[in-house]
Amino acid sequence: MLTTTPRVELHPLTRSDQDEFCTLVRASSALHRPWMQLPATAEEFQDWMRRFDDGTNRGFLIRVRETGEAAGTVNINSIIRGRYQGASLGYAAFAPSAGSGYMTEGIALVLRYAFTELRLHRLEACIQPANKASLALVRRLGFRYEGVSPAYLYIDGEWRDHERWAVTAPHPWTPDPSLPEV
Repeated sequence: MLTTTPRVELHPLTRSDQDEFCTLVRASSALHRPWMQLPATAEEFQDWMRRFDDGTNRGFLIRVRETGEAAGTVNINSIIRGRYQGASLGYAAFAPSAGSGYMTEGIALVLRYAFTELRLHRLEACIQPANKASLALVRRLGFRYEGVSPAYLYIDGEWRDHERWAVTAPHPWTPDPSLPEV
């Protein structure tokens, strides 16, 4: 467990989460389409988990402290060091607890982890314009709107436009040693 609030805990996503994760993804298919596609079978999950092997992506489950149940998943994707010191953020609530505020709390924990432990400077979330719940979530967390990327990601059989939202580390910020001094 990385960190907690009174209502949620943030846990690294592991291969042992496969059955629970896939069951929740299948139960949440109506909630996730057409916004994203997550692995729903054991084979898809194992393939998907390989993305975390080299350290440039980090995956987490947001768990409800009272019950231990997974409320959602969050990824820090494509971590880039050097002058950028940033990454993209992907997330999805699971239907049984959607709308409960757990994702807002859990993603706030991920932001704190990204800015303090990973020492990233910037996180970006790219969201389809019609995904009102996700747009409301990033607004609550202090992300700022930066524009639209046409045909940004191929999801559910189509190239989909995405709004770009970003947040930067609060000051003072301790940079990662890979940040050049000049």
